[in-house]
Amino acid sequence: MALPKAKKKRKSKSTRGASARGLAPRKTTRGLVAAEIGLGLETPDLLPLVEQVRLAGGAAIGGYREPLSGRPLLLAALPLSAVQPTPFQRDLSPAHTKRLAQRIEEAGAFLDPLIVVRGQDGKLWTPNGRHRLAAAKVLGMRQITALVSPDEDLAFRILALNTEKSHNLKDRSLEVIRMARNLAGRRPAARESDFAAEFESPELLTLGLVYEKNSRFAGGAYGPFLRKVERFSERRLSASIREREGFAARIEGIDADVRRIIAGLQVRGFNSPYLRNYVVARINPLRFHQVKKGSAGPPMPMAAALTRMAAAARKFDLGSVRPGDLALVAAAAGTEA
Repeated sequence: MALPKAKKKRKSKSTRGASARGLAPRKTTRGLVAAEIGLGLETPDLLPLVEQVRLAGGAAIGGYREPLSGRPLLLAALPLSAVQPTPFQRDLSPAHTKRLAQRIEEAGAFLDPLIVVRGQDGKLWTPNGRHRLAAAKVLGMRQITALVSPDEDLAFRILALNTEKSHNLKDRSLEVIRMARNLAGRRPAARESDFAAEFESPELLTLGLVYEKNSRFAGGAYGPFLRKVERFSERRLSASIREREGFAARIEGIDADVRRIIAGLQVRGFNSPYLRNYVVARINPLRFHQVKKGSAGPPMPMAAALTRMAAAARKFDLGSVRPGDLALVAAAAGTEA
């Protein structure tokens, strides 16, 4: 006798609606219609770009208005030697470049144009195509296609668009602090908070300064602490960077104590991959503090929090650690993943 089929558990309408609510299309449309998008190469906004492309040894292919904002863009072919990455984006990964070149070779087509802007040195910069540019060089290509924008500030906003293939914490942090230094030189009077969208999150600035000194720094363990105390400063960007350099130096000192504690725990037989997370959580003065939704200020000033954290690291009692404590950290990490 055949057993009855088990009924599939169906999501309730309320659950399905909640998961899709953020994806519902707008009731009113926006942007340009098709007839407004095309642009001739003689358009005044594009003429300087057309000339720059020609002088660089490339060729203008066509112009159009970006369909959301209406800003002009130029589709062009450019020699690889005419384009360089922005000085503040993430470091080149040779392994990723080789894999990308191999995949492009297998596909037999280089389809994704670079995004290119005019850099502050007058040269052509690509803010998000470093690996594609390097892969094209590996393949020996003469020219590469690019979307050239007259909006130079796009180079500083492009990081926020990298959501499909996110940078890791180290890459993001280094890119943000390099960007901050560049902007501090370009706009001396600007405040750090003016670039909240470009920098994405304030702790990335401090972490970037630490990663510059120590590329092996485990910044992820300090993320929960820093996110509670970091806010974008209203001070001038150059002054804010100097202040953060002091914070970064103090974090390096705390991390040296954390490494000492980890070594002591390993001697006692603790070899969990979550040792660092556990130790940093234990010395975090705000580990039990719940950030209230909508609160503007930090629960404790950064300087005071670092002072308390450093003191806790110096007084850390190795004998107080039990195997069950690390199991809880591992379970929490699994839940977050």
